Amino acid sequence: MPKFDAAGLLSAIVQHAETGEILMFAFMDREALDKTRETGLAHFHSRSRGRLWMKGESSGHVLRVQQVLVDCDQDALVVEALPEGPACHTGARSCFYRALEGDELRRID
Repeated sequence: MPKFDAAGLLSAIVQHAETGEILMFAFMDREALDKTRETGLAHFHSRSRGRLWMKGESSGHVLRVQQVLVDCDQDALVVEALPEGPACHTGARSCFYRALEGDELRRID
């Protein structure tokens, strides 16, 4: 089973289940992982809000989880999901829509 850190969290990378594109990064605690497994919808722990949140709870852009992979050290996850809408709160398809070039960020989507 996954091993949570001293703060009770795991790193979770969300990857598009069909294309392999990295969509977002977030943290999961036990409650978020359990809720994700129970509902099939991605849930995370918001460090800034200090609470559980379901991706898309306000926007409707949920992530339908297909599979959860656990790394060899059991301390990080890859959540393979099918997004219903943009994954990023900015409206971008992925949270990783900028490339670091020198001292600049260049939008790539």
